[in-house]
Amino acid sequence: MTRKEIEARTEELLTPIAKAGGVRVYDVEYVKEGSDMYLRAYIDKEGGVTIDDCEAVSRALNVKLDEEDYIDEAYILEVSSPGLGRKLSKERHFLNSLGQEVELKCYKPVDGCKEFTGILTGYDNGVITIDTEGGIKSLSKDEVSSVRLTFDF
Repeated sequence: MTRKEIEARTEELLTPIAKAGGVRVYDVEYVKEGSDMYLRAYIDKEGGVTIDDCEAVSRALNVKLDEEDYIDEAYILEVSSPGLGRKLSKERHFLNSLGQEVELKCYKPVDGCKEFTGILTGYDNGVITIDTEGGIKSLSKDEVSSVRLTFDF
């Protein structure tokens, strides 16, 4: 299976587990870090998730993963919150974050800059629109290396 197929299959298994646990799936990623593979499941709910939420989902997901056994190599399972500075990568992430401040990084300079901070005002057909101090910026998702929610302490 490809990385994307593993992520999609895991999200399918995770969705009913999350719903039963009173949380929702934010994202799933299967990545290599150093010599280890990590299967990360990010869950969320209004008011934030607790360690108990993560533990309950992790236990239930681990049982399902053992039953299904579709990942050939050894991996480390992690279940956590996406955090305050969460990454926006899927359409649902962008649509659920409209009106919030984001930090956007581009692969190449756009109007002389590679980083922009502003309010996410739109997401349509892969075009991200933010309202920055310098005005409205609309960028194709293909031009953007990362988008994260900003947070102030």
